[in-house]
Amino acid sequence: MNLTTLSDTLLLTKQLPQLDYPMARDRFDESWRAPLSTLLGLGRAAGADFIEFFLERVNYISCLAEEDAITSISPSLSTGAGVRVFKGNADCYVSTNDLSFAGLKAALEKGLGIMGLSLPAPAAFVPEINLELMRDYATARGKDNWFAQSSPIREMGEVLLEANAHIATKASHIQSRRASYFRDWQEVLVAASDGTFARDIRLTQSVGYSLLCADGEHRASIGKRNGNTGSPSFLQAWDYQTDAEEVAESAGKMLYADYVESGTYPIVMANQFGGVIFHEACGHLLETTQIERKTTPFMDKKGEKIAHENLTAWDEGLSPDAFGTIDMDDEGMPAQRTLLIENGILKNFISDRAGSVRTGHPRTGSGRRQNYTYAAASRMRNTYIAPGNYSMDDLFASIDKGIYCKNMGGGSVGATGQFNFAVAEAYLIENGKVTKPLKGATLIGEATEIMDKISMCSNDLGLAAGFCGSVSGSIYVTVGQPHLKVDSITVGGR
Repeated sequence: MNLTTLSDTLLLTKQLPQLDYPMARDRFDESWRAPLSTLLGLGRAAGADFIEFFLERVNYISCLAEEDAITSISPSLSTGAGVRVFKGNADCYVSTNDLSFAGLKAALEKGLGIMGLSLPAPAAFVPEINLELMRDYATARGKDNWFAQSSPIREMGEVLLEANAHIATKASHIQSRRASYFRDWQEVLVAASDGTFARDIRLTQSVGYSLLCADGEHRASIGKRNGNTGSPSFLQAWDYQTDAEEVAESAGKMLYADYVESGTYPIVMANQFGGVIFHEACGHLLETTQIERKTTPFMDKKGEKIAHENLTAWDEGLSPDAFGTIDMDDEGMPAQRTLLIENGILKNFISDRAGSVRTGHPRTGSGRRQNYTYAAASRMRNTYIAPGNYSMDDLFASIDKGIYCKNMGGGSVGATGQFNFAVAEAYLIENGKVTKPLKGATLIGEATEIMDKISMCSNDLGLAAGFCGSVSGSIYVTVGQPHLKVDSITVGGR
């Protein structure tokens, strides 16, 4: 091939305004390869070290039943894209809902301008990026029909009304009863200048109860929520009868419970959602965003002991159907399993691309975001304390007087790990036995202190669905742990 022929096949900067690629509008498929490879090449030609496009389509709906009526149906549709531009250790992010070639090009130009970069001269060549063969997790794993297979609106309402009617037969002194459900369908495409080209579909669903009972001055509020990724028939399969009995029983016990006396106690924390304290008080402190800000006490502790030798903890995106499970993160990296703490020793941090660039810690498939309007950041997925070698009886038998925290409520965590969490359902432990119910308990402490006091873990690991808010918005996560013993912790009460 002679030089003239070769030149004719290359794209010049001055030709970009006339380009009009026929990208598919209802699916992120191979038709997006050519425009994205051109734009990525344009960004590299402008002097950027790295460029990434994140494209997204979302179909979301929520449904709420209060008493015996559907009181809210809230749909939401969105389509958009974001482009991230790196130069050295610095980066910027620009989003748009204009997915035409011109719209994506305008977003890229704005990002380049923010980084002090400009488009090359009109006669300059644009070296298109050679993207990999598309890693299409959606098609490979049979997800393309998930949306069509999920529950229609009428079925959502019918299931929630049946569930709300059932819980009315199980609880007494009901002041309000609610059953709620949402379905979040998302298609994403990631293309980056390192050759990444990956597509996925996510289907996240959640359903649950919220029950408030009152009798005079006595009050009890109990909720239960289930979450799932990847099962279109999740709502139809919801065992609301069992959940209703559990919620009603807990509310009945808490309604007339005595208030806890404040003090310092040994406690047993239940499995499943009990893991929210580890998530909040420690998990966030292991994200590289915290290292960048120098707001984590663990930033220089890799390879050192930060917890009791009986504690091992993981963060991963692989557990089947768990709320934080992903086939790839929002930077196109396949999901993996990350050992955070092993026998009390800090082994790894949770890292996205920007965190890896700025801290040196390797990426862990943890770049996540709420939607296309946010840049990805280091975020947890399924995060839990691993099961130990003790039985639940061993934990209770080791305590003469303490508190069993069976159901955790809301709480808050400071930037460096100070926390307080309400306990929605608690019981007194006396001479190794669970006795009377207690309410009004709040757990207060610091991550650096409580981690060394988790001395016993049982063998009954349980996971629970949760929602996590941070710099890249609100995302779906799993928290979890087995039953565990904390040797001593401050408990606020009366």
